[in-house]
Amino acid sequence: MLPRAEALDLLRSHNPEPHLVQHALATEAVMRGLAARFGQDAELWGLTGLLHDIDYPLTKDTPEHHGLVAVDLIGDRLPPEAVQAIVAHNSECTGREPASLFDRALRCGESVTGLVSAAALVRPTGMDGMQASSLKKKMKDKAFAASVSRERIRECEAIGLELGEFLTIAIEAMTPAAAVLGLTR
Repeated sequence: MLPRAEALDLLRSHNPEPHLVQHALATEAVMRGLAARFGQDAELWGLTGLLHDIDYPLTKDTPEHHGLVAVDLIGDRLPPEAVQAIVAHNSECTGREPASLFDRALRCGESVTGLVSAAALVRPTGMDGMQASSLKKKMKDKAFAASVSRERIRECEAIGLELGEFLTIAIEAMTPAAAVLGLTR
């Protein structure tokens, strides 16, 4: 498995827009938080979160290839279960359904980053003091962070997490990285 610094270099080598790098870093943080919650390999889950959209700059106009091109870009640098999770995170387009805890965690984990980030950007204190209860309210407002899939976030239930607990894990995971993610005030 490749070291984190190499994974970050690999991600950046495909010239992603800055917001995509921030999304990758946020997903890495959430996946590490979920790995800790489930007693999984935090390094593996984190690197998978970091690289899950590595092919997006190349596939943004062909969503049916998003996740599949990543397989070639990553090669054998991540174990097969990580590559499977990356392909399954876009199951709507790839047809590769999530089958494991890892697969499902990546799907809901990468989706929640948009909600948390959007909430931090409108709060006077950014990430500081954010609560799951306020995110639950934001989820009900379909106009708030409209592109964020509430259905995917709710897939946290498929991995045995109640929505409030899942949102708390995401907040706690992203808060230490708030400055790097541009979410501080």
